[in-house]
Amino acid sequence: MKKNIWVAIPLAAVVALGSVMAGCAKEEDKTNTGEAGQETKKDITVSIYDRGIIAQDEGTVESNRWTNWVNANGPANVKFVAIPRTNPAEKINVLFASGSAPDLLFEFAPSIRNPLYEQKQLMPIDDLIEKYSVDYKKLINEYPVLKKVGTKSDGKLYEFGRLAWVEPARGFLIRTDWLKKLNLEAPKTTEELYNVAKAFTEQDPDGNGKKDTFGLTVSGNAELTMRQVFGSSSKWVLKNDQLVPNWDEQTDYYGFVKRLYDEGMIDRDFSMDKNGAKAKQDFINGKIGIYPFLDTSSMSIIQNLIDPLKKNVASADVTFFAYPKSKAGAFIPTVGNPVQMVGVVSATAKNPDSVMKFVDFIVRESTMQTLQYGVEGTHYKLTDGVPEIMDAAKHKKEVGDITVDMRMLHNTALEFGKADLPLVKYKNDPRKQEYQNFYELYRKTYLTLDKSYPELTVSQHMPAPPKNLATSETNAEKAMTDIWMKAVVSGDKYTIQQAVQDAQDNWRKGDGKEIEEWYKNWYTTNKDNTMLPKDIYEIIKQQNEELDKIIQEAKK
Repeated sequence: MKKNIWVAIPLAAVVALGSVMAGCAKEEDKTNTGEAGQETKKDITVSIYDRGIIAQDEGTVESNRWTNWVNANGPANVKFVAIPRTNPAEKINVLFASGSAPDLLFEFAPSIRNPLYEQKQLMPIDDLIEKYSVDYKKLINEYPVLKKVGTKSDGKLYEFGRLAWVEPARGFLIRTDWLKKLNLEAPKTTEELYNVAKAFTEQDPDGNGKKDTFGLTVSGNAELTMRQVFGSSSKWVLKNDQLVPNWDEQTDYYGFVKRLYDEGMIDRDFSMDKNGAKAKQDFINGKIGIYPFLDTSSMSIIQNLIDPLKKNVASADVTFFAYPKSKAGAFIPTVGNPVQMVGVVSATAKNPDSVMKFVDFIVRESTMQTLQYGVEGTHYKLTDGVPEIMDAAKHKKEVGDITVDMRMLHNTALEFGKADLPLVKYKNDPRKQEYQNFYELYRKTYLTLDKSYPELTVSQHMPAPPKNLATSETNAEKAMTDIWMKAVVSGDKYTIQQAVQDAQDNWRKGDGKEIEEWYKNWYTTNKDNTMLPKDIYEIIKQQNEELDKIIQEAKK
């Protein structure tokens, strides 16, 4: 996957920006001069999330300095249509039902886009790309995974997407000072994980003479991280090239948690800590030895977990460790979605050719750089070819808060460069090398390709069954979770073996067989048009190789 180490924003973009900021973006400007000469701009409508974060003196999400810039420099007259970010489905469904859908809908959630396809509310974009596109056509020809993932069951392409820089989404932190004190090593198997957690619970690792530490936690987001270790984070698993429920993996996971609970290695009130807030506080107070986390940013991990821990316990030391091997195998964590589909064209679009030209304009690197960094000399300066934000508060107000959702087609994977490395991004911080080392360790620990992916695919590429089956599946999952949890906390009165039987009975009564059949058929029909682990791993491999080059460049 090709990347561009940062270069200056093209002069033409800067000049165009200057004219807008000088007040030269006039509504009556209906023409756009390109290589082919002068063309008449057509009217299109484009959705944009309204997060309620734009400062009042900057205008509205539909009309501000950057919507003006897009209209002055882009190929169409764009009317932006605000969609509430908190509950977009309701507004989107009303717009489509009333015949006033935006020509170009930007929406992250497949659960919103997919029903529009099924209702034949969307326009195929294969011909639009072939006839009117330059930039996006080049992109999908160079990265065919975009076409693969955006193609629906009728064999036609419906969705625009972007290529994202991949980071691990989960992992484990472990107290290495506790390991050293108890003469232990980081666990490589789930049985070793059990043994280390037991030692952290029972052998007074903090040396205060009290039994007040826990080996690990399964509260909040930690639960799904732990489930991934056992291959049980998704209900579905591939066996003999068929998608089937993962009863064995669930049984192993809940059996492991029951051992932890019965022997006091986790907080007995863990099930009440729904958001994991108490567990997080216990970790940063030095009372939990192994912390399964959810985070895609190594800097966030430092700022929100490690630094607060060391503030409270100066002698504390931590590191990452890879997912321990379970009966189901050895896994890497799930990762951020590397190919994210975000845009569709309404079947009622009057000027789809202009919609396509607008997409070309918005995916262009010069456009994205401008919308990300703003105006050189006003919002950022270039130092050794790397943009530096001049005033963080000003940039956030005048650029970041406004353009965040204009950049939904930002191909971060293609533009990741040395400016994104902690070594460069925090170059004036005395801890920059520490940040860089931690970032490299994070990726090295969790993006190793000799282990399996714990789920069929990233969550945004999983299918949604019809509404009646989706409701049955949700209800059955909730009931089964209650059954499993009852087994975890009931000691000998209600065993894991009883829970398995009861959960399977509940599943069968709750349309389980119909749901299984639907997923089996979906996989058989769509596996060639779905992003699977082999696709994810190929992208990770390319990005790892590119990152090595970028790091070497940054260290010169």
